[in-house]
Amino acid sequence: MKTKVAIVDDHELMAKALSGLVQKFERYDVIFEVCSGEELIKRIELGMIPEIVLLDINMPIMDGYQVAQWLTSHFPEIKILALSMNDKEESIVKMLRNGAKGYLLKGCKPQELCQALDSIVQKGIYYTEYITIQLIKNLSPEKGGNPTKLLGINERELNFVRLSCSDFTYVEIADKMCVSPRTVDGYRESVFQKMDVKSRVGMVLLAIKLGIVDLP
Repeated sequence: MKTKVAIVDDHELMAKALSGLVQKFERYDVIFEVCSGEELIKRIELGMIPEIVLLDINMPIMDGYQVAQWLTSHFPEIKILALSMNDKEESIVKMLRNGAKGYLLKGCKPQELCQALDSIVQKGIYYTEYITIQLIKNLSPEKGGNPTKLLGINERELNFVRLSCSDFTYVEIADKMCVSPRTVDGYRESVFQKMDVKSRVGMVLLAIKLGIVDLP
């Protein structure tokens, strides 16, 4: 049986193009495409429930963050794959915290979109190049021990990680921690090295997986 997909994008042409592309993937069936979060909610409330939602972020009235929050609260079984032109780390982190199971840029190749869909179906989440499954397995809490101690993360760095799992900018994080932006840069470099990641998104994904932070 094919996996049911819904597409939400306020650009009708983009929505239809995505629909046509996904329909070419043999394991997926697009049950509808809509141009707003409100229309998505109406369809779902009528019983048209997808298994995966391809969700744009920048939409009028109800943006992707709000749609993701609604889906996570009312239909947590629906997996969200964010698909956006926005490559800012703060936006990616915010979508992940609001329940997205993956994040792709609209400029990605069709093969990567298919891989993302497959990963969400099979593993429940799509990890990009920011992080590897092997790293997560090696550091998973199931192996025992406190992950922050295993990684050598101190209290100040732990506070930095937790604040980074929000949509605060690094400057705002520095203000929250009552330190200079340069000090925060030092925390970032140290944490990235200890967690073996290369970006804020990678850090957030690993922190969530290891239980260092909890999703709201």
